[in-house]
Amino acid sequence: MKKNRVGGICLLIILFIFNLSCSFNNSNKKGMGAAKITTQHFGNFEGKPITEYTLTNASGMQVGIINYGGIITKIITQAKDSSWGDVVTGYDSLEGYTQKDNPYFGALIGRYANRLAKGKYTIDGIDYSAALNNNGHSLHGGLKGFDKVVWETAILAGDSSVQLNYLSKDGEEGYPGNLKVQVVYTLTANNAIKIEYTASTDKTTILNLTNHTYFNLTAGKSNTIYDHLVQINANKFTPVDASLIPTGELLEVKGTPMDFTSAKKVGQDINKVIGGYDHNWVLNKADGLQEVASVYEPVSARYLTLATTEPGLQFYTGNFLDGTLKGTKKDIVYNKHYALTLETQHFPDSPNQHGFPSTLLKPGETYHQTTVFTFSIK
Repeated sequence: MKKNRVGGICLLIILFIFNLSCSFNNSNKKGMGAAKITTQHFGNFEGKPITEYTLTNASGMQVGIINYGGIITKIITQAKDSSWGDVVTGYDSLEGYTQKDNPYFGALIGRYANRLAKGKYTIDGIDYSAALNNNGHSLHGGLKGFDKVVWETAILAGDSSVQLNYLSKDGEEGYPGNLKVQVVYTLTANNAIKIEYTASTDKTTILNLTNHTYFNLTAGKSNTIYDHLVQINANKFTPVDASLIPTGELLEVKGTPMDFTSAKKVGQDINKVIGGYDHNWVLNKADGLQEVASVYEPVSARYLTLATTEPGLQFYTGNFLDGTLKGTKKDIVYNKHYALTLETQHFPDSPNQHGFPSTLLKPGETYHQTTVFTFSIK
C-alpha cells in the first residue's frame, strides 16, 4: 500500500511539472511574433505630453507614430539579407521635429496639402486668404498646419491601429468652418501601412489631406535615391511655373523626363528637371482604392507599392534638403535628393484651377480617403 501511495504521488508531481512546462512553452509561443503596440514618452509641446506609439506586426515590421503632427517617426523593414533598417527620415527627439525649417518629415498635412497661389481662393462668392509661408504662397496648411499641432490619440482594438483626432477651428490659418478630422494608422499582417482619413465641417471649406513621409529604401546606406526605381501609373502631369504653382495644363508625360509609366531609376532624368522632381502626376485610375505607384531599391531588394483613392500623386525628390537639419537619426546628413516622397492628394491649387477636381467639402458631407504603403522584398 505504501509503495502504491508513493508511486501515485510521484506520478502527480511528474504530471504537474509536465503541465507547467507545456503552459510556459505555449505562453512563450503565443507571445513570440504577436502584433502589439507599445508607447513611450517623446517630450512635451505647448505643455502637452507627446507620446510615440510603436506598432509591431507578427513579422517584426515596426512603425512609429507621435501625436505631434501625426508624424511617422520610423518604418523598420527587412532587406533581402534579413537585416532590418529604418527607411524613413527623421530625428532622435521631438526637438528635431519642432526645429525651424523642418521639411514636414513624416507629418500629416492639412488643411490644404501642397500650394495655394498667393493663398487666395473663393467659396460661394466669398474671398478667403490662407496664411502665406512659401514665397508669397500658402504651402501645406500655412504657418501652423496639421503637422505642427497636437492630436488626440487612442489605441484601437483589433489590428495594430492608432486613431488620431483634431478639431481645426473656424478661421484657423485662413480656412472657414469647424473641421473635425480623424486619421487612423494601421499596420497590417502583410506589412502594409494603411492610412484612413475622415473629416466633416459645419461650413463649406476646402480640404486636401496627405502624409509627407520621406523614404530612402537603403535605410541610410546610400545618401541619394538616384538608384531607386520608380513607377507611376500616370500618362499626364500638371506642369508648374517657377514658384511651383500649376499652370492649369495637363501635359502628356510621354517623351519627357516625367515619364514613369515604366519603372526607371530616379537619377536617369532628374538633371533634366530644374531642381528635381516636385510635381503632381494625374493618376490613371477610376474611383476607389487602386495601386498607382511602386519603388524598388535593388541592393536591399526592398519593394514599396502605393495604393490610394486620390486622383493625384506628388512625387518629390527632396530637392530642398541641404544638410543643415539638426538632431537627425544617427547624425545622418540629409542632403539634396537623399529621400523621396509619395504624397497622395488632390491637385495643387485646385480651388483656383477650374479644370482640376474639386476640393470643396460642404456641411453634411463626409471626406474620406485611403492610402496604403505595402513593403516586401522583390
